[in-house]
Amino acid sequence: QVQLIESGGGSVQAGGSLTLSCEPSGYLHRGYNMGWYRQVPGKDREGVAVIDGRGDTNYGNFVQGRFTIFKANGKNTVYLEMNDLKSEDSGVYTCAAWIGSAHLQVPLLPGHIGYWGQGIQVNVDS
Repeated sequence: QVQLIESGGGSVQAGGSLTLSCEPSGYLHRGYNMGWYRQVPGKDREGVAVIDGRGDTNYGNFVQGRFTIFKANGKNTVYLEMNDLKSEDSGVYTCAAWIGSAHLQVPLLPGHIGYWGQGIQVNVDS
């Protein structure tokens, strides 16, 4: 069973930056899509960003160019670089990996089968 191990969360002032990372504990085929999701207080879990096996990316509308999802060194470790953070970005960020459609909403659908991390807290102080 592969685990997704997240790191890089913490607290930052508004306008600051954080980079989250998600490293699979075992082998994941390059065809896996990998994404970041978040749950902020008072809202349902929502998609932040996804990168598919070819490196194509997609983002939630609220990102507005502030975040970048990428892989490095040919590995399946995925990073989420977050810039110009706002207080409303505070929440629990969770990594996901799955096969199939790379649509950002797929892991949020009922009955979805894939891997999820434990989640990591991001706090943005205004």
